[in-house]
Amino acid sequence: MLTVGFTYDLRDDYLRQGFTLEQSAEFDSLETIEAIDAALTANGFKVERIGNIKALVTALAAGKQWDIVFNICEGVKGVGREAQVPALLEAYGIPFVFSSSDVMSLTMNKAVAKLVIAEKGLPTAKFHVVEHEGDVAQVKLPFPVFAKPLAEGTGKGISAKSLIADGETLFKVCQELLKEYQQPVLVDTYLSGRDLTVGIIGRGDTAHAVAVMETTFKENADQAGQSYFNKENCEEVLIYQQATDAVAEKAAAIALKCWQALGCVDGGRVDLRCDAAGTPHFLEVNPLAGLHPTHSDLPILAAMVGVNHQKLIGQIMHEALQRHGLAMPAKGRGARASA
Repeated sequence: MLTVGFTYDLRDDYLRQGFTLEQSAEFDSLETIEAIDAALTANGFKVERIGNIKALVTALAAGKQWDIVFNICEGVKGVGREAQVPALLEAYGIPFVFSSSDVMSLTMNKAVAKLVIAEKGLPTAKFHVVEHEGDVAQVKLPFPVFAKPLAEGTGKGISAKSLIADGETLFKVCQELLKEYQQPVLVDTYLSGRDLTVGIIGRGDTAHAVAVMETTFKENADQAGQSYFNKENCEEVLIYQQATDAVAEKAAAIALKCWQALGCVDGGRVDLRCDAAGTPHFLEVNPLAGLHPTHSDLPILAAMVGVNHQKLIGQIMHEALQRHGLAMPAKGRGARASA
């Protein structure tokens, strides 16, 4: 039986350390950890919970080994925070699930990821990176624009104020974001069309779209986009629906090309938004997508095409094991999701 080490950041641990709800937004609940553990076990693996990067360092120093590590650590600080655990495991030669350290750093920097996508000729909105207050004067994009922290997730730093109609407001919002998040601000040309998310399993030419989901916003939601408030209260303020029309098919095709261009593996999602003409544009990729069975986008997408949480985790493990030349346990060979 293969032993799977399980690395994660438990949200309750950080709340006890004094982190705010928003500061700990990307970390996982005990419910998520237990659900993933149960799914791995049901797929035929022996699971050993490790915990966060500090617990991993202690275990590695003590000589611990695992056949493969299922890593969902988000990290705390810096553009390389999601790359820290993968880099450690690479240094020790231990196989792990999800993308490599270089990919994690690349995709966390949303501006650099967009440069790669644009270089490949794929659609993404024009943008400007504001590193200091003085940079705001250099933004030459037509209004409205959309401002958010360069390297955050779960909607952190995004609110109704992110949609900006004039230069004075842009300066004020960038000033606030620079101070609050201690990182550059990404200013995009605003895309006014449909909000789409594509779940993806696999890597390279064998990757496939699980499904395409459209998000619409109720009256009590932040209308501009996927804000922290909307993410945290998704059941109350957002409506998720599977999209299967021609625009959704185009979004899936673009998302796959973006996934491949950025070198992502195993499983995750690509977020897109359409312009006024209906063309899907790349926003960002999440190579370390949330995996709560009912609250996170990737499991929701999988459920839309009849793939439950256990099967989804099995498919992700199958992809990772195949990359590392390992075999899936006989009872863990789940059915492949289809678009």
